[in-house]
Amino acid sequence: MSEGDYPTLFSPIALGPRSARNRIWMTAHATEFSTDGTFADASAEYYAERARGGVAVITMEAMAVHPSSQPRRGVIHAYSPAVVDSYRKVAAAVHPHGALIMAQLWHRGRQTDGIISRLPTWAPSPVPDTVYREIPHEMTRTEIDVLVEHYVLSARHAIEGGVDGIEVHGLGHGYLLGQFLSPATNHRGDEYGGSFENRMRVVRRIVAEVRRVVPPDRVLGIRLNSSDGEMENGLGNEDWVRIATEVESWGALDYISTTQGTYLDRMQIYGTSAARKAGYELADTANITRAVSLPVVAVGRITTPEMAEDILVSGKAQFVGMARALIADPSWPTKARRGRPDDIRPCIGSNWCVASFARGPVSCIHNPAVGREREFRRDDTRPRQSRRVAVVGGGPAGLRAALSAAELGHRVTLFEQSDTLGGQVALMARADSYREWSGVTDWLCVQLERTKAEIRRRHRATADDLVDRYEAVVVATGSTPIRHGWTARHPARWAAGAPALPGADQWNVYTPAQILTGRADLPHRFLLVDDTGDRQVFVVAEYLVQRRHAVHIVSQYPHLGHAFADGHDLPFAFGQLRRAGVTFTPGVELTAIHEDTVTLTDVYTGETSQLLEIDAAVMILGNSADDALARELAGADIDVHLIGDARAPRRIFNAIWEAETTAREL
Repeated sequence: MSEGDYPTLFSPIALGPRSARNRIWMTAHATEFSTDGTFADASAEYYAERARGGVAVITMEAMAVHPSSQPRRGVIHAYSPAVVDSYRKVAAAVHPHGALIMAQLWHRGRQTDGIISRLPTWAPSPVPDTVYREIPHEMTRTEIDVLVEHYVLSARHAIEGGVDGIEVHGLGHGYLLGQFLSPATNHRGDEYGGSFENRMRVVRRIVAEVRRVVPPDRVLGIRLNSSDGEMENGLGNEDWVRIATEVESWGALDYISTTQGTYLDRMQIYGTSAARKAGYELADTANITRAVSLPVVAVGRITTPEMAEDILVSGKAQFVGMARALIADPSWPTKARRGRPDDIRPCIGSNWCVASFARGPVSCIHNPAVGREREFRRDDTRPRQSRRVAVVGGGPAGLRAALSAAELGHRVTLFEQSDTLGGQVALMARADSYREWSGVTDWLCVQLERTKAEIRRRHRATADDLVDRYEAVVVATGSTPIRHGWTARHPARWAAGAPALPGADQWNVYTPAQILTGRADLPHRFLLVDDTGDRQVFVVAEYLVQRRHAVHIVSQYPHLGHAFADGHDLPFAFGQLRRAGVTFTPGVELTAIHEDTVTLTDVYTGETSQLLEIDAAVMILGNSADDALARELAGADIDVHLIGDARAPRRIFNAIWEAETTAREL
C-alpha cells in the first residue's frame, strides 16, 4: 500500500495564489506555549514537526485581535507589534518542509470573561454564555469600528511576519462574528441587527478591509460553522449554507474552512470518541461544498487515510482538516503516503489535549513528544550502548517503555503475568463508549511486535528471573483497586491494618476490575461508590447498564466527574447514563453495609439515610501501587526504574510520559 491507494488525498491543489502539496490541512487549536503573547520557540518546533510530517497547510492557533478577547494567558496577541518577529520564527521553521502556514484571527465575544484581560467582554447584545456566565457589554458602533480596525491591524502584522495567508475566524464555534450572525444572540435594533444583511454587515466589512491589506500572492480564507447544533433560534445547516454562498459572492476569499457547534454543546466542536463518531460533521459540510465553488475544508474526527480519501473522492470537500489526529501523530501524512496506515498512532478522542491546555501547554494522552519535539526527536544517530532490559508489566507504561527501549537499540524482554496486554486501558475499553481508548495499547502492541523485543505472556516475573540476567529492569506492574471502603475524608483509616468500613468485606462488594473483567457472577442492583471524581465510575456504570443492571452512584463530592470536566464531555457522559436510568446522589458517603442495605451520611449535615435492596456495591476509591517487585530488587546489583501506576497510581498520560523518559535514561 502506498500513496497510490490515496491518489486524491496526495494530489496537489490550487489554494488561491498558492499551491498545496496535498489535501491534508492542520486546523487551528490552542497550544498555550506562549508566555508573552508571542510565539515561543516551542511553537516553532511544534508547527515545524507537523510540516515535517507531510501536512500541506497549517492554520496556527486562534489569535486575539483585541485585548478584550483573552480567555487564557497563553493566547497570541495578534494585534501587538511584538508578534511580528515571532511569526517570522515560525515561518522560518515551517517553510523548509514545504507546508503553507496561515494566521487565524479571532475574537471570542461573549464566550470568555474579563479575568485575564481586566476588561468587559464584547458582544452584539448583553447575552451571557452558558460556560462563562459573564454578562457582556453591548458593543457600540464605535467599538464595532475598532473591531474591524483590529482585524486589519492583526492581518498586517501576520503578513509582515511572513505567513502564507490569513484565516478570518470568529464566525464558527459561536464566537463574536457568529454572535452577530445568529438571531439567538443578536438582538440589536440598529444596522448591525435584524435582517440577514444587517447581521452580515460586520463580517462583510472585516473581509473587505482585510482583503485590502493581504497581497495578491497571499491567501485569504474564512472559517464558519456548518451548523450551530442545538440552540433555540440558532443557525442550522441551511442558514450556514446561505452564509457560505454570501461570503463567496463577495469575491474576496480563496477558501472556506468548516466547523460546528457553540459552547452550548462543545461536543459539536471537539467531540470525544464516546460522544461523536468519526465524520460526524460531514453531511452538513457536504451541503456547503455543493453550494459553493471555493475549496472547502472538512473536519469532524477524520481518523484514517481511507476515510479521508473517501471524503475527497465523494466530493464532500476539497481538503480534510485535522487537529487532534496530528497532535497524536505528526507523521500521519507521511505514514499514509508511504503505505503504512497501521503505523499511524491513533487519536482515540479522549480530549486529553483539550483538557491539558486548561493547566498548561497542550499535550497528548499517548504522544509524549507533544511540545517537546526537539527534545524527543528520534533522528539521533550517535552510537548508543545496547543493554539487556527487562520490562515487567504489559499495561500502557510497560508497553511504551519496552517499545521505546527497543527502538533505541536495547535488547528488551517484556513480562506480563496475564495472557493479554493492555492493562487497565483494555478493561476500560470494555464499555462501548470507550472502545477506541484501546487504540493506545493496541498501537503500542503492533509497534512492539515489529521490533526485536521478546514478549513473555503468562509469566509473573520474580527477582530470580531478573537478577544477573538483565542490566536494567523497568517495573511497570501497575496498581490494585482499593476496597477498604473509606473515602479521602478519613485519611487515618487508610493506614495499613486499620479496620475496613463496616461491611466492606462482604462477598457482594466489588472493585472495578472485578466488574470489567466479567469474571464475577453479578447480581442485579448496584451501588457505585465514587471517591475519585474521575471517569472510571462512568465506565463501570455504562458497562453495567448495558447488561441491564440497575445502577445508583453516590459520591462525597457536590458534583460527579469533576476530575475530567476539562475534556468537556461530562454533559454527554451524564446524559447517557441518565437516559439509561442511572441515579446520582452527590454529597454523601457510604458509612456502612449490612447485607443488602447500605447507610449513607450527608457530608454537609451529618444526617444518615438508608438504601434498601442494594444487591452489591462497587468501591471506586482509587488504587494502590503494586511496587513489591521494585522493593525486592532495591538491594540487588541492578538498575531499577519504577514507572506508571506502580510508582503512583495516576493517569494514562503519566504512565506513557514516564515510560518514554525512562527509556531514554537507560
